[in-house]
Amino acid sequence: MPAAVRGGPRKPARPRAEAPAGPNKARPAQQQQPAGKLHAARGGVGVSPGLALGVAGGALALALVVTLATGHRAERLGQAMAHGVDGEFANLGFKLKAVHVTGASATAQADILKASGLYQDQPTLGMDLVDLKSRVEGVGWVKSAKVVRLLPDTVMIAVEERPALAVWQHSGRLKVIDAEGRIIREADAARFPHLPLVVGQGADQAAGNILPAVNARPRLRDRLEALVRVDDRRWDLRLKDGSLIQLPAIDEESALIQLDQLDQRQRILDLGFARIDLRDPEMVAIRPRDTVLPGQPVANGA
Repeated sequence: MPAAVRGGPRKPARPRAEAPAGPNKARPAQQQQPAGKLHAARGGVGVSPGLALGVAGGALALALVVTLATGHRAERLGQAMAHGVDGEFANLGFKLKAVHVTGASATAQADILKASGLYQDQPTLGMDLVDLKSRVEGVGWVKSAKVVRLLPDTVMIAVEERPALAVWQHSGRLKVIDAEGRIIREADAARFPHLPLVVGQGADQAAGNILPAVNARPRLRDRLEALVRVDDRRWDLRLKDGSLIQLPAIDEESALIQLDQLDQRQRILDLGFARIDLRDPEMVAIRPRDTVLPGQPVANGA
């Protein structure tokens, strides 16, 4: 008789039921999905990773096809890739809808927008901002410019404008100039009748020095017809009544002070004269207008 197994036969083990995870028990970490790679700076536009990957893959495939058809040139590959990517992202909303120009007058804004070459629905990601800045600064109104791209659909152009100082007459032509003598090509002189007229060679470069002194004297400024540059070294001031004021080549301010003193004592700008010569700092020469004696006939038998 076989020996009995100590302890009797073993009972089959029952499977243990695992307790459900409690609220405080950590669960296995789930792998996080990467966030969208592109977000608009303004407007709340986002692009999912899958969509961005699809766009880039499609653009690359397009670029390869174009390149294979044009001789495997690296330059054309880069251009085709860029063009393809720009076009795909433009379809997602990255295209131009608004251009804001600040720091420019209403007259200058139209010329700036025209020179910029920007157009509606232009892809914004592929814009060459350096070239755009150069085109804007090529406008005569613009002294300097800053260009900012606000994704997905806006471009900001901030400029420092060159204010118009005078109209320059030379060789039978009229040009609007700024304080540095630079011609504002886009400005039509006929639209600036309020600006002083400067005449002669070199008047464009010298106007910025004399005009502040003239404008500081309202009685003289309001009677002024033109400033005429003589031998590119000094000024004659031609008044609306035909009078002429001759200034020296140097120390124009002192000569204008002498004129102020004469006008305060005798109101000479109201009296009318043929010429006042201020070229000699020690002496002021005044030539009165020729007058017609009573009973003397005037020209043309009148």
